[in-house]
Amino acid sequence: MKLAHVQLLEDFGARSLTVHAIMVVTFANAILAGLFVGGQIGLVSFVALLNFTAGLWVSHSIHSLGNVSRDDEYNGIINELLDTGTDTDETSEGLDTGRFGRLLALIAAVTAVSLLTSAQVLPGELLSVAIVAVGAIAVVTAIIGFLIALGASYDESQQRWVDKQEANADSTD
Repeated sequence: MKLAHVQLLEDFGARSLTVHAIMVVTFANAILAGLFVGGQIGLVSFVALLNFTAGLWVSHSIHSLGNVSRDDEYNGIINELLDTGTDTDETSEGLDTGRFGRLLALIAAVTAVSLLTSAQVLPGELLSVAIVAVGAIAVVTAIIGFLIALGASYDESQQRWVDKQEANADSTD
């Protein structure tokens, strides 16, 4: 049974954009709940929304690992949002530093906001736990981001090698 709203999520880019939108909404609400909702309700809301966002982030990062080797039109969330299709004829050597750098900047910004808000909202003992948890999520996401960038670079290298081999085979014929 094919459903129209499910078919919209068959493309990895559409799924990625949807998950990123959910993460933005839940992260913004976590910060707002932590800073402006008082008492236990604000504390529980902040922690729950922050944990939900972190879970989505790590899960989506792992899901992205499987997309790197697929030959589809998705070139990252920035290109998806700005619709700046990238040229596949570019010959970039080495690690995809642009993708990895953007991810590290995003991780640093989200980690900083999470820790600053946690310092405002959480009492001493819980703050220590939050620092370790947010740091662990940042490290895991950075590792996965490195693997994604490395995988993309490896696939590009393999494709260049195959293209070169095919060109050599054609020239000998």
